[in-house]
Amino acid sequence: MFALNAANAYSAARSAVAPDPQSSTTAKLGQAAEEFAAQMAQVDQASTGAMTGQVGTHQLVQTIADAQMAMETVVAIRDKVVEAYQEILRIPV
Repeated sequence: MFALNAANAYSAARSAVAPDPQSSTTAKLGQAAEEFAAQMAQVDQASTGAMTGQVGTHQLVQTIADAQMAMETVVAIRDKVVEAYQEILRIPV
């Protein structure tokens, strides 16, 4: 009987902590990841264009500066997530 109650409790709790793909936070994170990937693709295109002479130096520098800002943002978010995870690990059970 206890095993059945534990299984039911686990099933109920699992849905409470599972990410909801319909949630706005999950959607925003997915959209941010897609935008970051697009930014990195632009850097690749600008770099290739600069090597072939199709893209000017100014545009290349601007694209790299934008990519650097995007990378710093992603790293800052990652650091906050790791910090939050470490804080959760410190919580006594």
